[in-house]
Order: sequence, then C-alpha cells, then structure tokens
Amino acid sequence: MPWRYVLVFIGVFASSTAVIMIRLSHTHPAVLGALRLLIAAALLAPLYWNARRKHQAVYTREHRGRTLLPATLLAVHLISWGYGSRLTPVASASLIANLVPIALPFFLHYLVKEHINRTEVIGTALALGGVVALTLPGLLGSGTGILGNVICFGSMIAAAGYVALGRRNRDFPSLWLYVVPVYLQAGLISLVISLPWLGTFAFGSGREWLLMFGLACIPTILGHSMINYGVRHLRGQVVSLCNVTQFIFATVMGFLVFRESPSPLFYAASTLVVAGIALVVFSAPTPLPPDVE
Repeated sequence: MPWRYVLVFIGVFASSTAVIMIRLSHTHPAVLGALRLLIAAALLAPLYWNARRKHQAVYTREHRGRTLLPATLLAVHLISWGYGSRLTPVASASLIANLVPIALPFFLHYLVKEHINRTEVIGTALALGGVVALTLPGLLGSGTGILGNVICFGSMIAAAGYVALGRRNRDFPSLWLYVVPVYLQAGLISLVISLPWLGTFAFGSGREWLLMFGLACIPTILGHSMINYGVRHLRGQVVSLCNVTQFIFATVMGFLVFRESPSPLFYAASTLVVAGIALVVFSAPTPLPPDVE
C-alpha cells in the first residue's frame, strides 16, 4: 500500500509543475488546454490500444460512454482555471483552487456513497486551515476581481467532480482505457472552444511547442494519470487532500524559477497541511477495495 501513496505524491508533484509552464507560456488558455490534452492522448495511444486488445472481452461501449462526462469536466476545469487565474490575485485563486477537499465529499456521497469519517474531517480541517492561513492575508490585503473568483470557484467544482468520477469509474479494466479517452475527448472539446483563438498560437515557436509537450507529458500524463490511479485504489478524500500539497511544490519551484521567495507564514502553513494529510493517510479508515487491474 505505501507505494500507492508514493505514486499519488509523484502525480501531485508533476501536476504542480503546470502553473510554472503556464506562466512561462503566452498561449491563450483555451488553446493551451486543447493542445496539452491532445498531445497527451496521442502519446498515450499505444498504451490504450494495447490495453484494449488485452481487455477486449470486458471493455464495452458502456465503458466508453462513461468517459464523456469526466472529459467535459476536465476541459471546463482547465480552460476556466486558465481564465480565472488571470482575473484575480494569485492569493485568491490559490485559496479557491484548494477548496476541492470541501466540495469532493458531496460528490463522493452522491456518486459512490462514500462518507468521510471524523478523522478525515479533522485532517481536512487542519490542511485547509494551513491553506487559508497562507492565502487569506493576501486575499484581504488587495482588491479582488469578483468575476475571477466566480470563475475559479466554478473551476474548483469541475475539478472535484472530475476526481469523484475517476473514483466511480475505478471498475475500468485498465487505467489507460479510462484516461486516454478522457484526455482525447477533453482535448477535442477544448479545441472546439478555442477555435476563435487558435490563430493566435505561435505555431512557429519552438519554445511554445516545448512548453505544450512539457504540459502534456508532466502534469497531464504523469500528474493526472497518477491521481486517477490513486482514486481507483485509495479513498477519494485521501487523494484530494494529498493533492492540496501542490501549493507547496509550486512555491518551491516558483522560488527556483522566478525567484519568488515564500513568506515566513508559508512554513507554518505547510506544517499544518502536512500534519492534516498525515493524520488522514495514517488513519486508514476503511479497507481498500480489491484491485481491478
């Protein structure tokens, strides 16, 4: 079991690199979302076809039909986050993005009848307390864009629904039979939405293409795929809470890349987050479901 947590944290770290590459890119958010998803789907296509041949007897049209909703939510999340984070201060955007562990239990209850227990509530409160302690001073100290906050909140809801559906769809015979159709459909949805701005992409820029491939390979293929793997085998709230640590990794990378030094409050807030996650992870509240793969 411990190696599953290691894989989840590898996925969380990989996902946290997205904000660095997005800030380095000049591509429109909708175009950026479409390209990273379509490239990821293309690179993973051999794994999909291999898994499909292996599980053709049990992989049905019903399975494929269940990938459309999470794909739509993923497209909405990536595009709206790209828009919202540019319309509101970083403190506000970070605070709202890390509210997923609050919204997720409602989705888990509705979709898979999974409840969180008292220990998970305490651990979640500790971790979110650290996030609030880190971001609220900046939020209160500057004027915020109401529209940006609303868009970021909608993006957070879409992300929570996407993770919860990954938990419900853990019966797929292979991870690749789930994530590759999700990435492909989300990419196509994003591509349709991005058509008005597609011409603004710098197709001749090697730098932008390198960033697109980086976004496809690291936060999408490695990050999202490992998080989807985690929700197949671990409790949804555990994975969601582990995902909160993205802001820690992102802050460290922000210092290394952009020389943005974290405030002293960052270290205290990080301690609360780590304590809350440790409390939830080590409580092992219920037996894990049997492996599907």
